[in-house]
Amino acid sequence: PVFQPLTQTYGGAGRPHDLRFGEAPLPDTDAGRAGVSEEAMQRFSYLADSAERHGLRLIVGLVTGWMSGRLFAPPAFERINVLTDPLVRRWTLRFARYFVARMKDKPAIAYWDLGNECNCMAEVESADRAFDWTSSIAGAIRLADPSRPVVSGMHSLGPAERDVWRIQDQGELTDVLTTHPYPIFTPHCNQEPVDSIRNAFHATAESRFYGDIAGRPCFAEELGTLGPEVASEATAARYLTNALWNLWAHDCRGMLWWCAYDQDLLNHAPYDWNGHERELGLFRSDRSAKPMQLAIARFIERIESQGRAPGLPVFRRDAVCILTEGQDHWAAAFATFILAKQAGFDIEFQFADQPLKDAQLYLVPSVAGARAIDSRLHNELIARVENGATLYLSHDGCFLGWFEPTFGLEIQSRAAGETRVEFELGGDPIVIRSRTRLVLRETTAEILAREPDGAAAFARNRIGAGWVYFLNAPLERFVSSTPGVFDHHETAACRRVYESISRDVRSHRAIESGDPLITVTEHETAEHERIVVLVNNSNKERPVAVKLNGGWIVSGVLFGAAPEPVSSTIPANDAIVLRLREG
Repeated sequence: PVFQPLTQTYGGAGRPHDLRFGEAPLPDTDAGRAGVSEEAMQRFSYLADSAERHGLRLIVGLVTGWMSGRLFAPPAFERINVLTDPLVRRWTLRFARYFVARMKDKPAIAYWDLGNECNCMAEVESADRAFDWTSSIAGAIRLADPSRPVVSGMHSLGPAERDVWRIQDQGELTDVLTTHPYPIFTPHCNQEPVDSIRNAFHATAESRFYGDIAGRPCFAEELGTLGPEVASEATAARYLTNALWNLWAHDCRGMLWWCAYDQDLLNHAPYDWNGHERELGLFRSDRSAKPMQLAIARFIERIESQGRAPGLPVFRRDAVCILTEGQDHWAAAFATFILAKQAGFDIEFQFADQPLKDAQLYLVPSVAGARAIDSRLHNELIARVENGATLYLSHDGCFLGWFEPTFGLEIQSRAAGETRVEFELGGDPIVIRSRTRLVLRETTAEILAREPDGAAAFARNRIGAGWVYFLNAPLERFVSSTPGVFDHHETAACRRVYESISRDVRSHRAIESGDPLITVTEHETAEHERIVVLVNNSNKERPVAVKLNGGWIVSGVLFGAAPEPVSSTIPANDAIVLRLREG
């Protein structure tokens, strides 16, 4: 309403007559014909020029009709669906074209953003409607300025047929995707304190989930705890430090804290509605800095002190996680990501209907429903296994076809209902809740773990030169909804499953941390040289005694205490960065 303060006038019987600025007709100017306030444009021009003078770059969110739980729309459109109504669409496109054309010569502007969480502004009934809206706005931006990338600005996307706002569509239509990873708003996240491993990886895992499936860069466009009733400032600063290390190490491109200043002195909606929207800033109302702002500054200083650009070579990834129709995709993706990290390897994501990525290890987690894996994907996976790859699948009540020849197990009976799957692996007991009970008899499979009654729980089957692993329980869905599962010894044994399936790919890595709360990324800088980032994802200082594989040695320390002899401690929610050389 600030930039496009349109009001609707009405004639007889309440019929719409024309659009105005209050009582004034729209002026016959470029701004007027777009329904845009000249005063607002002059103010934004001043902002952009000021940003340039101070060395700031801007991501300009254009259709910002949603903010902190309130819809902001031109008065003429407040009771209309702002995403689907043809009249609103006409004026939204006019605004976007005009604004971008007028401001495109401002050097401070780095990206055009569709707007803040535009998928929250109204309901749309189908993915086609969402695609159409996104396409029209992105097209209007590119028509006016083809030189700058277009940022999605969306959150709460999904990859499935049932999802209205789809990751793949945003990847097709925009150049950069975004996440807004607040633990208390995101499923499966708000189960432990923010400075624990689950929340330390939330922004990173979700950004990789979006970016990998979209085939686009993705960054955490909004990050925050939502104030002191979630975490103290000191705790929030540790959480932020931890999140920054993980985002940086996993090629997540950037992070913006939401937001700059506390809003506790504002007395208008939505800030007089929402208690968790008032104390979000890096700076207090008196403009004093909070520890979170100091954490960002310290993180940047530590990277730049080594003379390095903020970026790293892309991190090594050892496996592909295939997400399928019928499941809770974010639950499966998030759990798989952390379990892989704790087991000592890294993954990339894809959806089942996308071309199969090349890998030596494929994970198909917590598969549900009858349409999860079609014959094309099944045949491609089996061909990869025959040539030496490893395939892992965990069962969440799915119907697959090709069951016995694939897994070497014959289903004797099947029953629905809550049950527990119990077994030991590596000497550790594992208990997983399930909602389907399969009784299995091995034909060609090797049983790796049995339940107390002798039933097969975890098995593998040789096909050609490779292996297929089958877990008779939805491990990933279980851990996604179980508090403390990644932190406590009695539940952290779940990672043993991932250790079992990944021995081959882990043998090609240079370094292991030996601690499930200290995770590693490897970044190749030359044929026999790597940078490794070791992050302590806990709120306690932890010792680290790394294991170096295959003739790799530590040739330098970029951040943190020098490991001598190859051991050190990492402060709580912090990191060390090493340089390795082979031979």
